[in-house]
Amino acid sequence: MDETKLRVTITGLVQSVGFRAFVADAARRHGVSGWVRNRRDRTVEALLVGPSDQVGEVIVACRRGPPGSAVEAVETYAADEAALGQPAGGGFAILPTA
Repeated sequence: MDETKLRVTITGLVQSVGFRAFVADAARRHGVSGWVRNRRDRTVEALLVGPSDQVGEVIVACRRGPPGSAVEAVETYAADEAALGQPAGGGFAILPTA
């Protein structure tokens, strides 16, 4: 299995619109583990871990966003060891704002 580990930053109108729950739902539907959280700079950040094609599907969902959102950009980065150390509980978690 080809596993991908990506950190994703989403910018635009992405807070106070249910974005974290939207990402968590998409990740769970696609069997992707990791976490999502708001950032104080008004972005949303996520760690996505799973099969490459399934992680790709979650990123497609992030580009679309939930109703009421206005995604400007979705940037992906290789996940570093510090990000991988965040608690995911073997599934997908919504973490507090960082």
